[in-house]
Amino acid sequence: MSLTRRDLVGGLAALAPLAPALAAAPKSDPQLDRAAATALQRLVAGNQAARLLNEKALAVLVFPKIVKAGFLVGGAYGEGALLQNGRTIGYYHSAAASYGLQAGLQWFGYALFFMNAAALKYLDDSAGFEVGVGPSVVVVDQGAARKFSSTTLSQDVYAFIFNQQGLMAGLGIEGSKITKLQ
Repeated sequence: MSLTRRDLVGGLAALAPLAPALAAAPKSDPQLDRAAATALQRLVAGNQAARLLNEKALAVLVFPKIVKAGFLVGGAYGEGALLQNGRTIGYYHSAAASYGLQAGLQWFGYALFFMNAAALKYLDDSAGFEVGVGPSVVVVDQGAARKFSSTTLSQDVYAFIFNQQGLMAGLGIEGSKITKLQ
């Protein structure tokens, strides 16, 4: 069987309506998918507040490992996966810069639990999600975690920092931005 130019054009024309969906689909990164899913499982297993949020969240953006280093000037970087209903729907990176009295190296993970459609839409529509701009973000520490119940969930996004290792000491100004990987 031989293909003619007409067969090829006809086949491409039949696939044309699928082009936007295929172009919008994130490239697969199985290693990042596994790392994000494993990090979220460990966080949820060891933290009741995270477990409650995971049950209620529309989606969770998980950065399994952020590396931060600095001496007066610092920076941090990591890649993460946006999970919805147990599957990856996008990939993001987090980058931060800082300046001040600081020295050290550390790594950690963090998870952002998106509780409503508006916050999730802002993540996708913004040129970069910045903490402190846009939806309200609550960083959950051990004290706040003890006060959680299904009736106290009122914010757009909840953030957990976990698996901290290394040593970083200092006082400084930091700005961070989360951007979708293309």
